[in-house]
Amino acid sequence: MSRTATAPRTAVAPLTTADAELLVATATAAAEAAGVTVSVTVLDAGGHPLAFRRDDRAVLISGETSTRKAFTALQLNAPTADLVEAVQPGGPFHTLPTALDRPLLFIAGGLPVHRDGRLVGAIGVGGGAPAQDHGFAAEAIDALG
Repeated sequence: MSRTATAPRTAVAPLTTADAELLVATATAAAEAAGVTVSVTVLDAGGHPLAFRRDDRAVLISGETSTRKAFTALQLNAPTADLVEAVQPGGPFHTLPTALDRPLLFIAGGLPVHRDGRLVGAIGVGGGAPAQDHGFAAEAIDALG
C-alpha cells in the first residue's frame, strides 16, 4: 500500500449571497445607465442560483438567457464571449451541448467569478446586445474586487 502526498489546500472564501447581490446590483445599474433593461443571474461554484433579477420590461427570454450564460461560464470556466467560435460547425465544442443535461448558450454575457485563482461562481447577463451584456457582467465583477 502506497501513500500519495498531496499539497495542502488553501481555503478560498465561497461566493456569498451578499456578493451575489452586489454583482446583480452593479450589473443592473450599469445596464440602466446605458438605457438597457437586463436580467442577471449569479450561480455559486456548484451551479446553484444565489441571486437573480428579471425586470418585467426585459424581453421574457432574457431571464433564461442570463441563467444559461452563467451556467456556460461556470461549466467551462471561461467567458462566454470567448466560446462563440468554438461551437461553430467543425469547432471543438460543436457537439458539447448534447453531452450535458442542460443546454449551453454561447453568447457574450456570461463570466466566471474567481477568488484567489479558484472558480467560486459565475454571472450571466441577458437583455442587451452581446457586447453590452459582457460589459455589464465585467463591470459587476470589477466591483466585487
